[in-house]
Amino acid sequence: MRITHHAAAAAHVLLILVIGAAGCQKPSKDKAGAAGSNSGSAHALSQGSGQGSGSNAARGGAGSGSQAAAVEAKDIDSKDILARTETASEVNVKHVLLAWQGMAPPRGQLDPRAAKRSNADTAALAQSLAAKLKADPSTIDALIKEHSEDPGSLSGDAYVVKADSPFVPEFKNLAIRLKDNEVGIVKTVFGYHVILRVPPPPPDPLQSADILARPAETGSAFIQYVLIGWKDTQLARSGQGDKRASTRTKEDADKLAKEILEKARGKADMAKLMKEYSEDPMSKDSARTTEITPAMRVDPAFDALKNMSLRLKVGEVGLVKSPLGWHVVKRVPPPPPDSLESAAILKREPQTAKAKVKHILLGWTGAHANDPRGVKRERPALEKLVKETVAKLAKGEKIEPLMAELSEDPGSAKSGDSYPVTPDAGLVQPFKDLSLRLKVGEVGVVKTDYGIHIIQRVE
Repeated sequence: MRITHHAAAAAHVLLILVIGAAGCQKPSKDKAGAAGSNSGSAHALSQGSGQGSGSNAARGGAGSGSQAAAVEAKDIDSKDILARTETASEVNVKHVLLAWQGMAPPRGQLDPRAAKRSNADTAALAQSLAAKLKADPSTIDALIKEHSEDPGSLSGDAYVVKADSPFVPEFKNLAIRLKDNEVGIVKTVFGYHVILRVPPPPPDPLQSADILARPAETGSAFIQYVLIGWKDTQLARSGQGDKRASTRTKEDADKLAKEILEKARGKADMAKLMKEYSEDPMSKDSARTTEITPAMRVDPAFDALKNMSLRLKVGEVGLVKSPLGWHVVKRVPPPPPDSLESAAILKREPQTAKAKVKHILLGWTGAHANDPRGVKRERPALEKLVKETVAKLAKGEKIEPLMAELSEDPGSAKSGDSYPVTPDAGLVQPFKDLSLRLKVGEVGVVKTDYGIHIIQRVE
């Protein structure tokens, strides 16, 4: 499992700004996202919830893959557009994705329509749709609804694409070269993308525009939030969201979000509001506090959520919209350190700018990575297990067998792999902070949103 700093939320919703999953390393921009990398809304501030166009981090972990198609494909790319040297710093695009029979899809499964369609037929369909869009760009939403095989595109929201966005290169290279209302075609490992550049959407009038217009506060922000979706949001459309959102209209969601905002501003207990209303399963019951840093990489679709978090003053509440729905966000004071953490090591100056570490992730009812062991483990049992495990390592036991036996990070538990850590690595900050302060061979303990990490520096 990976700990990326992008959001979303394929099967879960943790925030969407950055965090990602329970391990510690973000997926490569050109490789499929790791399991759980979009665990939630805050984790979309760690990663998101749609799946397509190769957005492997924030948009749902579909990944970008690197497999070549098993069937030779017709070359219908918009070479005239791709040859341009002028690029936009940021664009909003919508697209229709079309795959074909014989592909080796990164997700391992073709859309039933694609499974029955040859490459030649798919290429012809892509060119036909591009012609329709050139004649009338306003038909894009109808064509997406009828033809697109990217679940993330079906929400009607545009993808925000920048030069450093985590999209497959071919998709990104075409998108940032399109002019307003221009149409192009490009092939990726997902199929043919018929892409239209659209104007940026106007801000929703309910958003806390006054807060978003401020300069950011200094340093990191710690937030709690309530997520409210509706039937047209990405999670609801995918069938993976909260059942309450599946039948809720946008108008009803607006009304509910305003009510919760007023309650939060009226000093209502955020933990109680989260438990009663929030549709993020990774945080609603735990009242989890999430740290948002200025350097945190996020899916561009969740920029507003990150920006809101960094502009709130401690104790202040704001309302902001993302592809998952409304977020009622409150900035709270930094939480006290966990009693299990290696406080003395965390107070040190960094020992290195580059380390390799191995770790054991242990969750409990208050923070976990959805491993059944962590979900059920009570705090006293966690404390006992952490102390016993640290003692074994202190006596010289190898960490790899303990990882295989105990760790709830599926990305490294069985393999015994190490994670490379640098100051700018896409890792959750507490994991990175401890790793870079450890001496070679030393063991330390730190808490993240996924539980307790017992970390040993190996290089």
